Amino acid sequence: MGEHTNTTTTTKTEQSLVFAVNGQRFELSEVDPSTTLLEFLRSQTSFKSVKLGCGEGGCGACVVLQSKYDPVHDRVEDFTVSSCLTLLCSVNGCSITTAEGVGNSKDGFHPIQERFSGFHASQCGYCTPGMCVSLYSALVNADKTNRPEPRPGFSKLSVSEAEKSIAGNLCRCTGYRPIVDACKTFAADVDMEDLGLNSFWKKGESDEVKLSRLPPYHHNNGTCMFPEFLKKEITAGVNLASEGYYWYSPVCLDQLQSLLQMDEENDGTSTKIVVGNTGMGYYKEVVRHNKYIDLRYIPELSIIRKDLAGIEIGASVPISKAIEALKEVNEGELNQDGNLVFKKLADHMERIASGFIRNSASIGGNLIMAQRKHFPSDIATILLSVDTMVDILTGQRHEKIMLEEFLGRPPLVSKSVLVSIKIPCWKSSRDISYLLYETYRAAPRPIGNALSYLNAAFLAEVSLCKNSAGIILNNCRLAFGAYGTKHSIRARKVEEFLSAKLLNGGVLYEAIKLLESTVLPEDGTSSPAYRSSLAVGFLFEFLSPLINNPDDINSFQRDGYNSTLLFKDSKIKQNFDQFDQIKPSTLLSSAKQVIQLSEEYHPVGKPITKAGATIQASGEAVYVDDIPSPRNCLHGAFIYSTEPLARVKGIKFKPGSSLDGVTTLISFKDIPGENVADTQKNADMAANLAVIDYDKEDLEPILSVEEAFERCSFFEVPPYLYPEQVGDYSKGMAEADHQILSSEIKLGSQYYFYMETQTALAVPDEDNCMVVYSSSQCPETAHDTIAKCLGVPGHDVRVITRRVGGGFGGKAIKAMPVSTACALAAYKLHRPVRMYVNRKTDMIMAGGRHPMKITYSVGFKTNGKITALKLDILIDAGMSLDISPIMPHNILGSLKKYDWGALAFDIKVCKTNLPSRSAMRAPGEVQASFIAEAIIEHVASALPLGVDSVRNINLHNYESLELFFKTGAGEPLEYTLPSIWDKLAMSSSFYHRTEMIKEFNRCNKWRKRGISRVPIVHHVTLRATPGKVSILRDGSIVVEVGGIELGQGLWTKVKQMTAYALSLVQCGGTEELLE
Repeated sequence: MGEHTNTTTTTKTEQSLVFAVNGQRFELSEVDPSTTLLEFLRSQTSFKSVKLGCGEGGCGACVVLQSKYDPVHDRVEDFTVSSCLTLLCSVNGCSITTAEGVGNSKDGFHPIQERFSGFHASQCGYCTPGMCVSLYSALVNADKTNRPEPRPGFSKLSVSEAEKSIAGNLCRCTGYRPIVDACKTFAADVDMEDLGLNSFWKKGESDEVKLSRLPPYHHNNGTCMFPEFLKKEITAGVNLASEGYYWYSPVCLDQLQSLLQMDEENDGTSTKIVVGNTGMGYYKEVVRHNKYIDLRYIPELSIIRKDLAGIEIGASVPISKAIEALKEVNEGELNQDGNLVFKKLADHMERIASGFIRNSASIGGNLIMAQRKHFPSDIATILLSVDTMVDILTGQRHEKIMLEEFLGRPPLVSKSVLVSIKIPCWKSSRDISYLLYETYRAAPRPIGNALSYLNAAFLAEVSLCKNSAGIILNNCRLAFGAYGTKHSIRARKVEEFLSAKLLNGGVLYEAIKLLESTVLPEDGTSSPAYRSSLAVGFLFEFLSPLINNPDDINSFQRDGYNSTLLFKDSKIKQNFDQFDQIKPSTLLSSAKQVIQLSEEYHPVGKPITKAGATIQASGEAVYVDDIPSPRNCLHGAFIYSTEPLARVKGIKFKPGSSLDGVTTLISFKDIPGENVADTQKNADMAANLAVIDYDKEDLEPILSVEEAFERCSFFEVPPYLYPEQVGDYSKGMAEADHQILSSEIKLGSQYYFYMETQTALAVPDEDNCMVVYSSSQCPETAHDTIAKCLGVPGHDVRVITRRVGGGFGGKAIKAMPVSTACALAAYKLHRPVRMYVNRKTDMIMAGGRHPMKITYSVGFKTNGKITALKLDILIDAGMSLDISPIMPHNILGSLKKYDWGALAFDIKVCKTNLPSRSAMRAPGEVQASFIAEAIIEHVASALPLGVDSVRNINLHNYESLELFFKTGAGEPLEYTLPSIWDKLAMSSSFYHRTEMIKEFNRCNKWRKRGISRVPIVHHVTLRATPGKVSILRDGSIVVEVGGIELGQGLWTKVKQMTAYALSLVQCGGTEELLE
């Protein structure tokens, strides 16, 4: 294992890869180097807790704990990684821990898993194992520190660390608060009163009682044990050969150069240089590589060296290690200015990607992607701002150049290697000047795996003007990136303009105008005006305090410059410090849950642990793709159209394509279009190689609702689904004091992002029957569709859905093509066929929420009472009907939450040549609520009145409720919204807080706050649904219902209802029915 020759021309190929998973030893002699750790775990082991969510390292569903032993220092390093990106060959000599290894039903659950369950921190449960592993890693590493011993039952984690431990793990169900509460129970400084609803204790109990009821945790049992057998097999990498594919781990630069030279001599060999392989999450692989070269074992590329001149960081150093190095500053080692710059660099890097990506992604890999592929890198921007140098090796020649030149060069040739970077140690050039440094980024999410809309970093040397009150900007470096340009840039013209200037409003204004002409996104960049405005805003935020508060420069230097806009009046600043928390101590806003429980229907309504929650946390809950593949199972992948409207003449594969493992192509002639292969990877790669022959003659697609309206392209809405108008619109408009006419709202679509993509498994059964396992919200509809597609009686088809990994409406109609396609392929080939749709294809197929265009006219009195509203709504339904006919009914049902006086509307369901839209979490109702609130706010701003008073005056009384909802209004005593509205105002101190916010906004020019309350009126209908209760011979109970468990706790509610109903029988032994 791990033997390397000492020559510079060859690298010996070893025969086996050795590692451990949950303490089990694995040794592999034949490995496809492109195999990821996730693929191996899911296909070759019984550990299915690692889930494929996004395939990009952005969701955390696949997170595992990787442990590496350092024989020199005799210590183990534990860190999380994304198994969907980590290549299997890179874990040689490592120990991998999955959620099953943290705890399981056989060996005992870990307190993490039990507390997640007790705090109701899992719904669909698909993301939960990854969450538990992330928290487990945080506990393991916190317990290694030399912090004071925590109180019994707690770890050495702080509340802030507990919250951040799962910052990169996405959840689409719970809203995070219960998850964070479960994490915080391990924090030594947690306030138990701050924790939300759970099944462990009742409100009002003491902290001692609460702690005694939590599953016990002893911080020393969080330590991850590294298998002893692996310590004897630690080597510097591994070299493997497998059926024409190679994995090399050179241990010196000479070996690396030899491998690169061999690649140049052998034309046609595809080589991939890897460290963490995280770039695969952004740049998908569409071709197979023959040779992989792992750079992690070359000392020169792994170096971290710090001296008075600065810090040198090797290209293969993980970003997390670079952050540690930048933070680790010994007293007296570097000057104060240099320390400030290094700390700011580290702080910014912590906001890039997620912890489990930073643990494997390398500094050099990030810069190479920025240089070769124009990756929108934050690291390139912040390093550019501090005059970083790079060391490039080509053959035997080292070249040290500035990062700015490196980024501007043509893409680095394959035989050249980035060896290291050197960040200089900055200090003021004069004793009377000060160094200011700040970095910025604006992204869809402030932390976690989200690319920037724009990033920036500014370094400035300033000094007090001798002749007048003010600050002179001696020199500066202004770097911008990720705004729609090939690479990060320095705003040289702005730097030159500002150099040696006395800062004032006029200078700042001119600098901003110059910057606007410098930061120009390229054509085709999304939101170009927004990105340019960010650049202006960041520069303004950086320089404005120096103009407004020149006397505060000493405090900037003393306290650490933070580029926040300061208050001129120190008393006002003191008064509003309680509101102006620039860096909140916690990631979540505070909240309070007050739930009044009744014992009348016990145990219905009791906050018990959700059925199956603990096995969700341990990863033992079985989802469709977790079902082991039957013998001879094939895998399918959809080939989707790239044209909105065309006739498909034929489908073939690119000439010369390698179609390893592809069995057949099932085309539109067989009904769906998909290809079938021996693995999901091969099926997906083959789908990417498909070439479709289109005929677009005389076909003009409809791509907007405006085009659909012009061409009268509409779906018919059945009369029973089209709502009735309310009142007399013309009369209402005549009574109005004011009118707003033909105002427009445009609403876009929204993707579901269920953590589990569409998936199904079809297995041919005896007597020409078909069994289909489907992740579906409507298996009964899928059942009918499959039977019709196969041309068999319904009794020959079984559709089984045990649980769904998130649906939100997207696995109702949209799940049917997947299960039907698998069934058709299995029927034709007489073999089991399964499919797990990759995220990109899923996003294209899913359709999501309905976009729409709304034009409204509204009349209203001077006091804000609305007298009439008219809406013209164009709904983009896409290319097929789906559930779109119910949209008008749903929209009006939600719009009626206010008394509009009279309500007129014309709603058209447009047929376009875009993906078909489908049900998504209150389809139509969410859009309607937004429309209603937009109109209310428009009316308030037109008068002007406070928006809360306009909402209040337009709330229904019972008479108007009857007018709008007719028999659905119920009895007068049942309508309690006005009293709830008033109660909310009292309990939340709404009016007092409103006045405080008004004062805050009056005193702050740039930072503003707001508060609002919004009503909801929902028409609830009840219908009887069948159920069957069986009491078995041993007294245990089986309940059958027609619902699907997608995380909403259906099974738990059914258990509670059954226990209540059987308790009414009043026979013996009913006390513990629920258990």
